[in-house]
Amino acid sequence: MEKKWIAPNGDIADALAVRFAVFCDEQGYTREQEVDEADKTAWHVVFYGKDGTPAATGRVLDEGGGVFYIGRICVSRSLRGTGEGRALVEALMEKCRALGAKEIKLDAQVRVKGFYEKLGFSVCGEEHMDGHVPHIYMKQLLD
Repeated sequence: MEKKWIAPNGDIADALAVRFAVFCDEQGYTREQEVDEADKTAWHVVFYGKDGTPAATGRVLDEGGGVFYIGRICVSRSLRGTGEGRALVEALMEKCRALGAKEIKLDAQVRVKGFYEKLGFSVCGEEHMDGHVPHIYMKQLLD
C-alpha cells in the first residue's frame, strides 16, 4: 500500500474521509466529536488502497518530554484482518521514534486491546468511556 505523511497544519481531507467512514458512519460518533484542535498540530499518515482511495489512517501528537500519543487509528472495513492495521500502527510508532519518542501512549477501544498488546503496549489506566465506546489507556516504553 502507498502511504503518505501529512505534516502539522497540512491538508487532512483524506485522513478525515477514513475517520468519518469508520468512526462516524460505522461506530456512531458525530463529525463534531471526531474533529478536534489536535488535528492541526498532529502528524497524520494515510494508507491508500490499490484503487488510490484512502483506506487507513492515524495520527501522532507530541506531548513533550519524549512522550508521544498515537490516535485516530482506523482501517477501512475491506482491509481489516489483512495486516494493514498492524502496518499502520508500526508506521505510527516508527514516526514517534524518528521524532525522539521515549514513550508512546494511546487510548484503545477495549475490544481491540489485545491487538495493541501484541504490538508491545500495556494497560496503564482504568477503563473509561469515550463517547459511547469503552476505552483503555495503554503505553509502550522505548529503549
